[in-house]
Amino acid sequence: MKLLIVNADDFGLSTGVNAGIVRAHEQGIVTSASLMVRQPAAEQAAALAKRLPRLGVGLHIDLWESAFRDGEWVRLYSRTDDEPAAIESEVRAQMARFRDLMGRQPDHIDTHQHVHRREPAATVVARAARELGVPLRGDGTARYVGGFYGQDDTGGPYAEGISVQRLIELLDALEPGLTEFGCHPGHVDASEALGGTSYRTERNVECGSLCDPRVLARAARGDIVLTTYADVRR
Repeated sequence: MKLLIVNADDFGLSTGVNAGIVRAHEQGIVTSASLMVRQPAAEQAAALAKRLPRLGVGLHIDLWESAFRDGEWVRLYSRTDDEPAAIESEVRAQMARFRDLMGRQPDHIDTHQHVHRREPAATVVARAARELGVPLRGDGTARYVGGFYGQDDTGGPYAEGISVQRLIELLDALEPGLTEFGCHPGHVDASEALGGTSYRTERNVECGSLCDPRVLARAARGDIVLTTYADVRR
């Protein structure tokens, strides 16, 4: 059986992002979201999630964001420095904030811009996930597929990466077992700052693709079961 979690990152980033994630869940194939508890619309996201019992919700640990500028990667913001003790303190604070907002532990953990894939964050975040007993993106619980994305490796536009055709290709290529697709839907105006991130109007395109009737038909063909980390654990 091909089990698929379609997880929308950046829940709580803005009211527009929240609206897009909710639409992609109610009208599309999104089954799960990762909550950014430090962002301005986190409280709204948590309230929305509580009214959506079939939406899985994990913690999107937000330590810093980087962007490609003038040939190099630069930090747009940091919530902590690079020392393990400082990272540990911030991770613990975000875990506590998630519990305050949602009234429970997260279904899973991942990180903004995948910072847990390398040190100094890797050890700290992996330990936190183990203590909670929840999956961490990339820990082997699910095969992670990040190929649905509207920018290239240097932040340039890549419209083909978030097209309906691309999404159907990824669904066709699913392997047996549990897979997580990452996505970033939203309803975003081009002028929105979104904390400095350059990934803005691509979110609108993603939302349209995730809700497209052709994608819904492909997902409903019978060989794919849409699920969440919580459902899999149960």
